[in-house]
Amino acid sequence: MALSVGAHAPGFTVKDTNGNTVSLADYAGKTVVLYFYPKDDTPGCTKEACSFRDSYSAYQGKDIVVLGVSRDDEASHQAFTQKFNLPFPLLADVDGILTSAYDVDGGGYSKRVTYVIDGEGKIAKVYDSVKTETHATDILADLGL
Repeated sequence: MALSVGAHAPGFTVKDTNGNTVSLADYAGKTVVLYFYPKDDTPGCTKEACSFRDSYSAYQGKDIVVLGVSRDDEASHQAFTQKFNLPFPLLADVDGILTSAYDVDGGGYSKRVTYVIDGEGKIAKVYDSVKTETHATDILADLGL
């Protein structure tokens, strides 16, 4: 069961695609689109990542941060990012702590769930049913952008 709208988003500190340390607190005051997905370079996950890539310019300049999360490691994220020219960081949740904290554990992988977290760190929207090809534009429409 996904976390509820209005709940405080669990804080986290993990490594991203390039080995940089990323914390939710780094984005205080910004909207964070935190999307969990099962596995790098698989058909549905690729469609979803590419939907964010193709819509990324619409997120920029609006204080919205896009972060993808899976249980894959940094090397896998680097290859996935390079292959599909992804302009946003992917978070390496290799130990599953982030996946568990956001209640999206699918038994060794992250379920496909997206959280929109407001600038105050509260969950503003939960997407637990996702159309991978249009997910990024669906979120933009829901945000009125």
